[in-house]
Amino acid sequence: MSEGKQPAFGLSFDARALTDLLQAPSDIRDLTLAYLQEVVNAERFGLRLTGDLEGYRKLFVDARKDWRVVYGIRPAPESSAHPREIHVVAVRPRAGNDVYDEVGRRLGMSRRPLSARTHAARSRSPQLATRGPVTRPAPLPSAMPGLPRPAQSPTPLHTR
Repeated sequence: MSEGKQPAFGLSFDARALTDLLQAPSDIRDLTLAYLQEVVNAERFGLRLTGDLEGYRKLFVDARKDWRVVYGIRPAPESSAHPREIHVVAVRPRAGNDVYDEVGRRLGMSRRPLSARTHAARSRSPQLATRGPVTRPAPLPSAMPGLPRPAQSPTPLHTR
């Protein structure tokens, strides 16, 4: 951090996220704290989450991208020197989307949070809703079962 630079945001932790951080391996803990310092100083921003977790961001902690920090930016308490704060919701491994499931639980979601891509895959296309029922063409009379029928001539025969 550069000397004399005022942080852009305050910092707060969900109590469970602080426990996550303390239980993480020491190298992950050190990287997380360094990255959060950059976030607080507005030098780094995590990627935006979509779908049910829209409004939150994720940071990749390690080079292998195995660990995530999920945080939100929210109004700071009245007593804070900053108008907004970084609120860390979870610091967990990504494996099996554990971090996102845990964030959903911590935010009080009753079901597993879904991404925007999942929502899109599960929704009906708007084009399907605007079209009426599809009419199927009737089979040709020659394809109907039953006795054979004589072929019809395209032009009437003239007799003298």
